[in-house]
Amino acid sequence: MTTTNQQHRPVGELLRRWRENRRLSQLELAVQADVSSRHLSFLETGRSAPSRDMILHLAERLEVPMRERNRLLLAAGFAPVYSESSLDAPQMSALRQAMQQIIDGHEPYPAAVVDGDWNLVVANRGLELFTSMAAPELLVPPVNALRLTLHPRGMAPRIVNLAEWREHLLRRLRRRIEVNANDRLVGLYQELSAYPSEDRGPADAHGIGDYVIPLRVRDAGRELAFFCTTTVFGTPQDITVAELAIEQFFPADADTGAALRRGRQGAGAVG
Repeated sequence: MTTTNQQHRPVGELLRRWRENRRLSQLELAVQADVSSRHLSFLETGRSAPSRDMILHLAERLEVPMRERNRLLLAAGFAPVYSESSLDAPQMSALRQAMQQIIDGHEPYPAAVVDGDWNLVVANRGLELFTSMAAPELLVPPVNALRLTLHPRGMAPRIVNLAEWREHLLRRLRRRIEVNANDRLVGLYQELSAYPSEDRGPADAHGIGDYVIPLRVRDAGRELAFFCTTTVFGTPQDITVAELAIEQFFPADADTGAALRRGRQGAGAVG
């Protein structure tokens, strides 16, 4: 189910598609939402019109993204309830400061904030380790982090375990498409899937592969290894905030940590 396909469809049909997308039967959803399966059937077939509160109640149980909850409300004739603010808006200043504080505090290790389409919103200086040798056209805003990573003129030639990391990113992207029903990401997935890929070394050379998939990158004749964590904002009430994620890369071995710390000390001495 994609965003385009959802436009102009009755709210009952949209609810049914979200239920099927979550692989729930009418009975299972009815039990979770504490409504009768008969009433849920009537809502999905259009025999009954859902109230605003019922739409939001079912959307919560179905874990429908905020952007799509607004579309459900519009399809039923109600006004949207979730705002979508620009990050440049004055009311977002505290959020911007918090994100900058987090990624700056992560230096010398790479960190960035990405939006729901994996476009870079803001990055720290440590991310230059990944972007410094990319083709200029890949760094023209909006910079897509996945394209930058897997493109043959991006990071890909420097990634030692390219096939492994590529599959990890494509798997995350497939999951995002499944959860969010975003047709823009379908096009991105098709593009990334067509890029060439090959491994250039053992997948578990640093031992951490038993626990997480590492990103192993060649830099200045050395090999650096990282693992990544993703942080999202709790209890968001704005679509923009709900779709943001902070991606932080940590050293996967002592040599990588030491190399990056030495690099920062050297840069400080030069400055």
